[in-house]
Amino acid sequence: MNRIRVTKEFHFEMAHALWNYDGVCKHIHGHSYKLFITICGEPIQDVSNPKLGMVMDFGDLKKIVKEPVVDFLDHSLVLNRTAGNSIPDDSNQMYTKVHLFDFQPTCENLVIYIANTILPLLDPGIELVSVRLYETASAYAEWYMSDNQ
Repeated sequence: MNRIRVTKEFHFEMAHALWNYDGVCKHIHGHSYKLFITICGEPIQDVSNPKLGMVMDFGDLKKIVKEPVVDFLDHSLVLNRTAGNSIPDDSNQMYTKVHLFDFQPTCENLVIYIANTILPLLDPGIELVSVRLYETASAYAEWYMSDNQ
């Protein structure tokens, strides 16, 4: 058995604010996020399969992550639901992509959210190994399946 890990990198821009936080991140601000998704599996050995030698086609992994994670979060404002009453009542173009979550939108909680979003979308035999999310060039959070079993 030869299990191989493969990783794909994604990018998105997102604003957030931390409800009831005691620092400057309580203010709405944005980040250029870098997301790394690592999966593990055995390379396909079936010579009639067009994906021969691949654990998963990188294009297929992109399809799994792009719409429910990258497209959903990109250029959005993410807030804790508790802070939702801080959003102006009148709908205008600046508040058309606001997501209210039941958790504080920290980098740590976002990796949990991303992992839980991707897990049910993976084919049998493909394991989600890790989710790494860079909030800045020098700060990131990681989720590992091995830490959560």
